[in-house]
Amino acid sequence: MEVSGMEKALPVPEGRKKGGLRTIPFIISNEIFEKVATFGLQANMILYLTKRYHLTAATSTIVLYNWSAVSNFLPISGAVLADAYLGRFRVIAIGSVVSLMGMCVLLTTAILPVFKTSPECSAHPRECTRLPCQLPLLFTSFLLMSLGSGGIRPCTLAFGADQLDTRDNSAKNVRTLQTFFNWYYTVLGLSIVFASLVIVYIQETKGWVIGFAVPVVLMLVALSLFLLGSSFYLRADADRSVILGIVQVLVVSYKNRHDPLPAEAADASCFHNKPGVRPRAPTNRLRYLNRACVLRNPSKLTNGVDDGAACGDDPWTVCTVQQVEDAKAVIRVLPIWSTAIVPGVLVGQQMFPVLQASNMERRMGGLEIPAASFGVFSIVTLTVWVAVYDRVLVGPLSRLTGRARGLSLRQRMGLGLIIFAVAMGVAARTETLRRAAAIAEGLRDVDPQTTGRTVRMSAMRLVPQHCLMGLAEALNLIGQIEFYYSEFPKTMSSIGVSLLALGMGCGALLGSAIVGIISRATGADGRDSWVSSNLNRGHYDYYYMVLAGLSVANFVYFVWCGWTYGEEGQNRVMATEDEEEDVQKW
Repeated sequence: MEVSGMEKALPVPEGRKKGGLRTIPFIISNEIFEKVATFGLQANMILYLTKRYHLTAATSTIVLYNWSAVSNFLPISGAVLADAYLGRFRVIAIGSVVSLMGMCVLLTTAILPVFKTSPECSAHPRECTRLPCQLPLLFTSFLLMSLGSGGIRPCTLAFGADQLDTRDNSAKNVRTLQTFFNWYYTVLGLSIVFASLVIVYIQETKGWVIGFAVPVVLMLVALSLFLLGSSFYLRADADRSVILGIVQVLVVSYKNRHDPLPAEAADASCFHNKPGVRPRAPTNRLRYLNRACVLRNPSKLTNGVDDGAACGDDPWTVCTVQQVEDAKAVIRVLPIWSTAIVPGVLVGQQMFPVLQASNMERRMGGLEIPAASFGVFSIVTLTVWVAVYDRVLVGPLSRLTGRARGLSLRQRMGLGLIIFAVAMGVAARTETLRRAAAIAEGLRDVDPQTTGRTVRMSAMRLVPQHCLMGLAEALNLIGQIEFYYSEFPKTMSSIGVSLLALGMGCGALLGSAIVGIISRATGADGRDSWVSSNLNRGHYDYYYMVLAGLSVANFVYFVWCGWTYGEEGQNRVMATEDEEEDVQKW
């Protein structure tokens, strides 16, 4: 149904033999089953670690933060492999296989008795002894899934956009890509909702073995569907390592730091362009980097065309104009990219609301809602907002603002940062009320993780903070994806998309450090830590207030970054000859 809704908005350019709308069902289906499998495992992992491996809440959170960090850092490597060596199709296929292997290893930890912790761990978790192979095998499964994710995440969205993008800057093409991005996240959100409700319910009612076996089957289906459409895909050839090219620009510009720069009005004959490409001069932004592409011997140009004789072929001596412009594009977005780190902390700490929900009343009628399923409210909010914004709000907003997207990307990102701060404030207030109710019921010294006793407060009180988080993610995180994709050249699209993952990874490391610092600082001298395993003795409300303050500071920083960035779309003004050749090949 979602694909048919896109049919009019996503036309296939004339002359294409491959690509277009017909490839979208294969790509989207792969993404649906892969995300159901992945999020079905991640949603309940905090309970698997605390109940099966008997790790403390703080330790479990740090483990999951670090897993998230690795999963978010590896997409940069996947993007480099896709853009420079293997192409997106191969990287997605390989990543799917490796991710499937990781899920099989995780299933093994639930099946074989040797990987289970000893029965004494339930009564004395702090004195628990484990076999040497137990945690290493668990962490191996995490690593394999992270490696697989590193190939899938940076490439799938860009691979789908490649099938539809005409690479012109017209309002029609901008609208086409925005529609694809929005529908992509709508379908993605629905798959995560299914994972949070169905897979988590299976884990709670049927046990970990069946609960982990179902994602393995789903991942196998995802891989099969993706390979089934291989004959229809438009596959852009791997070209060059953009990351290496950026490093070369930085090195060469530093080596030439004492050389004079040509005048701002200098023509293209003063600069090194790739042989066979129409000569052009670099832009005047970040002019310091232009030293990397200045020709030493312009008199050796052949009929005014650079065939390499004017500079030699060593990229560590002189770079092309396009390399310089690629480096400028990355450097320009780095300040705005850095504002994604704090949202990475907030998104990553969603393990704590699972623990909160497990300590509250979760029955609705005769059904007990799994604690991990309350995260579905954030996904539903994200999905509804994306659909409403795309189908209802963009038209009026575009007429009001004169922009094809309605709100500018930076406006959406900034609004999302504000809502992140509000969500943390609401979370702090809710936890204050929950803790007060637990103390009033005499549960301060009762650990609900071991006794099963819960506070007589409905877990539905957690819904507002989840909804606010979903709205913030829809505005800020999706806005970032569009921002990077629209600002970078086509040859850097995978790396552009993976920048969000890199920000999330840095946020996960920062979140891990924050939890560790708070745990040690507030739990010294035998005191109860703010992030104690016994939520009733801890002060998670104080922890949320720290995150709220951090979010406010991050918004102020974002306003400054947005002001200094300048006009959007300037990085795409100079369409490269490489892009033009790619379009012709399509």
